[in-house]
Amino acid sequence: MNASEVDQRLQFALNASQDAAGLVMRHYLDPHLGVDQKADHSPVTIADRGAEELLRKAILDQFPDDSVMGEEYGETLGTSGYRWVLDPVDGTKSFVHGVPLFGMLMGLQSQGMNIAGICRMPALGEVVYAQRGGGCWWKRGNSAPVRASVSSVSSLKDALFCFTAVEGFAQIGRMDALTTLSEATRLSRSWGDCYGHILVATGRADLMVDPMLAEWDASALIPIVEEAGGRFFSWSGETTAVGGNGISSTPALKSAILGLLQDVTDSELCK
Repeated sequence: MNASEVDQRLQFALNASQDAAGLVMRHYLDPHLGVDQKADHSPVTIADRGAEELLRKAILDQFPDDSVMGEEYGETLGTSGYRWVLDPVDGTKSFVHGVPLFGMLMGLQSQGMNIAGICRMPALGEVVYAQRGGGCWWKRGNSAPVRASVSSVSSLKDALFCFTAVEGFAQIGRMDALTTLSEATRLSRSWGDCYGHILVATGRADLMVDPMLAEWDASALIPIVEEAGGRFFSWSGETTAVGGNGISSTPALKSAILGLLQDVTDSELCK
């Protein structure tokens, strides 16, 4: 991995994501916005498709040998060893309901490692980004970027717990986990999708738990959360974008979260 090549790609992605965010915002709060249902029954709009088309074209114009994988249009293989992982609108349900807690995710991989990520929140005017060894940075509006870091919370009883939706836990048969986490923490709120993970990275929440998570949801978040000093891990404790689920937390909370999830599983098995 060449540090200057990674930095060049990160700076490019910050600009490209800003352009794509402009496209997305042209459709935000549009009363005539059409919403289609994908095969998995999740919604998709012209904003999702248009933003990914814009990003893919920009990437392949600038870095024609890079691979690109996106939620809406699959994978284009390259030969450079770099791979982009795109989610043009993470939180489409929020987007179509006029709720500003949706984001745009651009992850960059090299030789299978998640090495850089951007999460841009178009309606909030925020962007959080990171690259391995370069720290995590948070920019709001026209202000200068500031270093982002997770909170110092070390006990679940003091933690703010975020999740996306109750039905996510229900779909995997783990409503018990949601109940137990809510009871164990100080406060729980459904500030979800990528926004919940960004709240952890910027110290505004202490854990975010996703029972279902695709690679395009997770790839950008791993370097962001880890460069902010946090931990990103699957429900089995691995740091991976392809575990099918994901948790962001402060370092001190990781073992307690995994222990709690395991305790719940063990109690269910004993019934």
